[in-house]
Amino acid sequence: MTYRILVAEDDESIARIVKLTLEIEKHDVILASDGKMALDEIGKASFDLAVLDIMLPYHDGYELLEVLRKKNIPVIFLTAKGEVADKVKGLRLGAEDYITKPFETIELLARVDTALRRVKKQPKTIKVRDVTVDIDNRSVTKSGEAIDLTPLEYELLDKLMSNPGLLFSRDRLLDVVWGYEYAGGTRTVDTHIQKLRSKLDFGDVIKTVHKVGYKFEVGNE
Repeated sequence: MTYRILVAEDDESIARIVKLTLEIEKHDVILASDGKMALDEIGKASFDLAVLDIMLPYHDGYELLEVLRKKNIPVIFLTAKGEVADKVKGLRLGAEDYITKPFETIELLARVDTALRRVKKQPKTIKVRDVTVDIDNRSVTKSGEAIDLTPLEYELLDKLMSNPGLLFSRDRLLDVVWGYEYAGGTRTVDTHIQKLRSKLDFGDVIKTVHKVGYKFEVGNE
């Protein structure tokens, strides 16, 4: 199956190698040589995946990742920044994968294939009881009526609903929803959970695990 992939890379020779490699699998590859060009391409068309260098002119890979996440476009970082701290930062900010340069083309193909298989499995909507989350539009309805959620409330709900039964500690939710640089305490997680329960009538669905965190769990109905 052909997928549309954005490749943002300012090194012309590497960009050409990545493009040719992905075209082996018949993917439609769009190249951007800097962050500004990448943003222009993102605004013009939809993509199934983005492969980004981090150190790009005008807008770096982290900035592009933030834009792409809002459009639910998965990102693989392909970068010379090989320190463990760099990798942890990229993954915590929401990248699907992180590949360091120099790289083997066969590894790139394998990582891209894995990411795309995950994308194919992702539902376009998530429905629990009378609540529906439209992933493409980042909207939530309850019994057909739109529910007004803040961006952080939406991210928190999306993370919990997408991982039913998985226990998240408060610290983990701070990392994946608020970001690793957030300086506030875990009390903000409790506050947002309370708001979600109230707005969606999910008091018995978003469960508290004493002294640990929360999990999304729907019993047999």
